[in-house]
Order: sequence, then structure tokens, then C-alpha cells
Amino acid sequence: MASRKEALARRANRVRRQIKAVANGRPRLSVHRSSKNIYVQVIDDVAGRTLASASTLDTDLRSSLKTGADKAAAAAVGKLVAERAIKAGVKEVVFDRGAFIYHGRIQALAEAAREGGLSF
Repeated sequence: MASRKEALARRANRVRRQIKAVANGRPRLSVHRSSKNIYVQVIDDVAGRTLASASTLDTDLRSSLKTGADKAAAAAVGKLVAERAIKAGVKEVVFDRGAFIYHGRIQALAEAAREGGLSF
């Protein structure tokens, strides 16, 4: 039986492989969720660089959030990354949830990014 770490890596690779098949040159909105924080990056895989990023550790958000581990924090990070991505000239992305199931904080972040102007 595979360890939890191996299973998560296998699931993340499966999701990433599917995303790259349909990306069509669009940047990837990559999400990582820990027990205390949530992190998001808009990554251009062709050029191999990060175009925009946001997390609950940003000084803009840190003081206004009660905790970095709830849906409200995820929504705030989603709006912030959408603003930064649009400022960097990115409007369309593909959503990379990694090894995380699309519910709870991941879903709140995705919906806030859509409301912020990103299309995926």
C-alpha cells in the first residue's frame, strides 16, 4: 500500500497531466492548501515562470483575516490573486487543484477568483 505522500503526489500528477492536455497555452492557477494557510500561483508553463501569486501570509491579508485556514481566507486570497493576474495581463487560466478535492476552501478560492475576473 502506498504511503499518503505518494498517493497525494500521484493524484497531483494525474490532475496536472489532464490540465496540460487541455491548457492550450493558458497559464495554470495552481493551489496549495496546508492546515494553516492557502497559497495560489498563476504559472506560465511555457516560459516556466510565475506571473502572479497570493497567500494568506501576504501582509495585505494577514492583518484582516482571523485565520488563514477557513473559507473566508480562501475567498480573500482568490480575489487578490485575480486582481494581481489581471494586472499582469492574464484573464484566462486553467485551474490546478493539485491533489485536493474541489470543495471547501478550494471551491471558495475558485469562485472568488472567478468573481474577481479570471475565466476558467
